Parts: sequence; structure tokens; C-alpha cells
Amino acid sequence: MNVSAPFISRPIATALLAIAVLLSGLLGYMELPVSSLPEVEFPTIEVTTQLPGAGPDTISKLITAPLERQLGEIQGVAGMTSTSSQGLSQIIMQFSLDRDIDSAAQDVQAAINASGGTLPTSLPYPPTYAKVNPADTPIVTLALTSTSVPLYTLADDAVTLLQPKLSQISGIGQVTVLGGLRQAYRIQADPARLAAYQLSLEDIRTAITDGNQNGSKGGFDGPAQAVTVGANDQLEAAEDYSNLVVTYRNNAPVRVRDVAKVITSMENDQTDVRFNGTPAVVISIQRQPGANIVATANLVKQALPQLEASLPGGVKIALVSDRTTTIRASVRDVQFTLLLSVLLVVLVIYLFLGSVRATIIPGVALPLSLIGTFGIMYFLGYGLDNLSLMALTVATGFVVDDAIVMIENVVRFIEAGYSPLVAAYRGARQIGFTIISLTISLIAVFIPLLFMTGVVGKLFHEFAVTLSVAVVVSAVISLTLTPMMCGRILKPASEEKPAWPARMAEAGFLRLLGFYRVTLRWVLRRQALMLVISMATLVGTILLYIVVPKGFLPSQDTGSVIAITEASQTVSIPAMVALQDQAAAAFRHVEGVTNVVSDVGTGTTNTTPNSGQITITLAAIGRRSSPICARRRPTSPGSPSTTAPCRTFSSAPASPAPPTNTA
Repeated sequence: MNVSAPFISRPIATALLAIAVLLSGLLGYMELPVSSLPEVEFPTIEVTTQLPGAGPDTISKLITAPLERQLGEIQGVAGMTSTSSQGLSQIIMQFSLDRDIDSAAQDVQAAINASGGTLPTSLPYPPTYAKVNPADTPIVTLALTSTSVPLYTLADDAVTLLQPKLSQISGIGQVTVLGGLRQAYRIQADPARLAAYQLSLEDIRTAITDGNQNGSKGGFDGPAQAVTVGANDQLEAAEDYSNLVVTYRNNAPVRVRDVAKVITSMENDQTDVRFNGTPAVVISIQRQPGANIVATANLVKQALPQLEASLPGGVKIALVSDRTTTIRASVRDVQFTLLLSVLLVVLVIYLFLGSVRATIIPGVALPLSLIGTFGIMYFLGYGLDNLSLMALTVATGFVVDDAIVMIENVVRFIEAGYSPLVAAYRGARQIGFTIISLTISLIAVFIPLLFMTGVVGKLFHEFAVTLSVAVVVSAVISLTLTPMMCGRILKPASEEKPAWPARMAEAGFLRLLGFYRVTLRWVLRRQALMLVISMATLVGTILLYIVVPKGFLPSQDTGSVIAITEASQTVSIPAMVALQDQAAAAFRHVEGVTNVVSDVGTGTTNTTPNSGQITITLAAIGRRSSPICARRRPTSPGSPSTTAPCRTFSSAPASPAPPTNTA
């Protein structure tokens, strides 16, 4: 049976088939999303509840524990981690990988509703949940700064203007505002004045609650017309709160301003976010699953001038970090490696075959097999990332095997005196089953990866499928286009003369063959020695495997360093901000650092008031003239110094404990 015979006899149809594969691959390549790693969704849901003013113990007993009891009954929960901090409860639920995230979200909402009766009635906001991917970092980070506009106005602009517009951009999945605090009015009571008027804090609270309500007022209904009363009793300025009447003493009103001071502040004044030393509101942007990171980041950056024009005067938008910079560089390097490997393979084929015409055939079949793989990758929902491109690079050696086997078998018949067309028929019939069996055996090698479970299996599934698809496409090309081109392009042996590079390569190969013959004879006469060397090599390989560093993925330079700071548990927020500014300022003066974002206080980033986070954005690798890191000083007497990507900062002995920084 000759599988290739119909394609050899129909060269036009075969050429059109090859063109269709080429076009589908090119169109698929243009639509493939770009990322650093394959799109792997971890079914993770985060439940967040806020109760301003409550301590960690109160949060744990009143909020976290009731929610955990309800959430723990959900089917498919693989793990649950909760954090109770100052005014904030965070519960992260990790579901099994086979659990649908959307149905899990419905169960989480039902559990939150069921726990409503056990939660405090004073919760200002109900518990909220969000589907998160712990491995998905923001692709673009922005910062809003101003020297004339208050911070709460910046936060309001970020939430009401920027967040909706950014969410409308194609490919944007989630827009998070860090430091987006609502405006609030703080009433600072004077205990001495309260005692003088025989009042308590509860009296002030009652007066504020009674005087700051907005409900239905009723209306007037007459014979001819009806009017609805639309008065608004809500207070919208600090002066309105100051004029509230708390009680009457000696037939005179006692107002809030008589016993307290009202100031305009923010809802949570226990946080501080700064960009390069300036108070700021930071916006982190995450992509939708499967979206092209590079294209989405480009759309965001193109929209920045228009977004900045919609903000009040004096407000500036700064690009803090662009994660696509390192992704572009990484994908570009892999693409260059892939192209270089194709060129080297074609060059080696030319040196061994000695014919330009014979080299053209694998020179067409090899890129066509790789390009055709892109089209199938698009239909499978894959993307261009380090693992998929690495699979194509590895497949270069496998893909070219099919074409070489077919060409060399056809050339063998041509050298025997057959015409190229007859040689193509005979060679294809003889080698067709071999190519099919070779393809099946290669795919069988990756079956363990295809059926591997867990996180590793999900991550490397795309690698195995991409490599298998490339091998299958190569087999199809080698059984259709390659024999057809052999019958139409190759010349009889009498008309084909090798060029001088091929003749030189052949002479070098013959000399190498002679050297190998001599060394092989020497080895065969010393079998005992060779057995000892083989055993030593085996033992050395095992020892090296034991001592070699191991990891999930190789470490890479992402252009970003995250430093976690922690001070004494008794430190105040102003003191913590001062220490954090000291650390951030030291980072800003390091050569190679472009932007520094500092975040202090309890929130979604930090779990305790005495902790902070510093996100350091580095310049491109080519623009760094010196290493960022220095040798760390011993943290305690007698402890050894270590080298790490961080620096240690000190403060005056009278100040709180200095922050320790890790990256």
C-alpha cells in the first residue's frame, strides 16, 4: 500500500493543500495569545470582609470563624487559608483542579448568604468574593499622583473614572485600585469637654446616626396634583457634622463642635501608598484568561493619554511597570532560537546531501510543519509562551527526521538508476509505514505527560500536545508534499553534481569515519577498562543528579523585586511610614531601579499594621550597568552573611525596630 501515491500523482492538489496548511498556520499565529507560561487556571476564590476598627481577635471570632464553618462545607475544597488582621478578614479557598470555578463561585455565594445570620449586624459592607489566580500577576501597573488634588479625590477619580474605562478595554480581566480610599469625616472627641457636659461617646454616636439619615419623606396629594417630598438629610461636609446638636444644657444646644473636632479624612487612615516617595493611588491591571498579554498592554498604554485628559488638572498618570517587557524579550529569544535551529538543520542537510534541490525539500517541509502547528494550537486554545515555543524548538529535530528519511530513500532509488518520479513512488511506498510507526512511537513517549495530573500536568500538558501535534503535522507533510517534491524537483543521478561545500563536508566526514574506526578498535581491545569507565560514568551521573539544584521552573529575570518589610508590633503607622520611606528611598538610589511603589498598613496586600511591601521595578537587563544586590550584613552576632537580592537598612536606636527586607 502506497499512502503517498495519490499526492505524488496530483502535484497541484498537493501544493494547494500545503498552501492551505501555510495560511491556516499564519492566521493562527497572528491570533495566538502571548504569555510567559501556559494558561493554567487554579480554582481559587478569595472571600474578603471588612469591619473597620475591629482588632484581629474580634475579626477572627465574629467574621472569619462563622464564614469558615459555612465555606468548609462546600464540595471540592482542597484547602482553605484564612487571615484575620486589623479590620480585615481574608479567606482563600483552593478547590480541586477538576472543580469548575463558576459553580464553585455559586456555592461560595450561597455559603456567604447562609452565614449572614451569624455575622455582626454592624458590618458596613457585606462579604465579597473574587475568582483569583495566584499565579497571574498584573500585566500593567499605573500610579496616580498630584501635588494639588487631595488623595481621596485621586482615589475617587480612580474608582469612578479610570476603573470603568480600563475594564472596557479588550483583554482586561480585573482592575484593582490600591490605596483607593473613600472620603470620610473623623470626629475626634475631647474627653474633658464630654465630662464637663456629662456626655459620653454613645451620645455623640446617637446624634450622628439620628442626624445623618436619608429615607422616604412622603408627599402631598391634592385634588389636582401630587408632590413628593425630596429632602436629603445626609450630611456632606465637615461643617454640617460640627453643627449637629448632641443635647441641651441650660436651655442651650450642645453641638458636636463644642465637644469634638471634625476633620476631613479618609475611610482608612491606617494605610499609606507612595510612588517614588509621593502619596499615590496605584492601579494594577490583570488580563482576561486567554487574552494576548502584549496586545492588551499595548491597548492600555495607547489609552493613557485619553485617560489622563479626562482627569482633573494637576493629576498625572505614571506607568509604574509593564510586565510585557520581559515577556516580549523572552518570547523573542525563543523565536530567535527556533529560527536559528531551523537554519542550522537545513545547513546540515545540505552538507550531507550535497544537493541544493534536495535541500529545498526539507527547507520547505520543516518550516511548513512548524507553521501548520500554529493553526492547530489556535483551535486548541493554546498560546505562544516559553513552553510551547520550547516544544516547537525541540520538535525541530523530530520534524526534520521524517523528511530526511523520505528524501534519502528516494535518492537511493535515483542513484540506482530510476527516474525521480518512479523513485518517488517506490521510495514512498517503501518508507511510508516507517514514517507512520516513527510518528506513533514519538507520540507514545509523551503519553505520560499528556495524562499527568496535578499542577505539573496542567502546566506541561500544552508542551506535550504541541510537540505531538508538530510531529503529526510533520508526518502528514512527509507523506504528501515531500515525496511529490522529490518526484518533481530532484534530477537523475547523472545530472546532479555536488557543490564544493558538500564535497568538503563529505571529505571531512570520511576522515572522521576513519578516526572513529581507529578509536573503535582501540576500545574493543580494552573492554574491561571501558566497563569500569561506564560504571564510573553511571555512578557520577547519579551523584550529580542528587546534588544538582532542583526546581519547578528555571528562575528568570522578570525586572521586578518585591521586598517585604516588618517592624516592631508596637510601631505606629506614622513611624512605620517613616521607616518605609527610608527603605524605599534607599532602593530608589540604587542604579538600575526605575520605579518604587511603597505600601504600608493593613489591606489586601499587607496582613498586619506593622508590615509593608515595596515593589521595585528594574530597568531592562541591557541597561543595568551594575548588580542590584549587595552582600547582606549579619542579622545577629555570629550569624554568617548571605548574598541575596536585597539590602539591609538601619535606623536610630530610639526609633522602632528597622524593617527587615526580603525578596
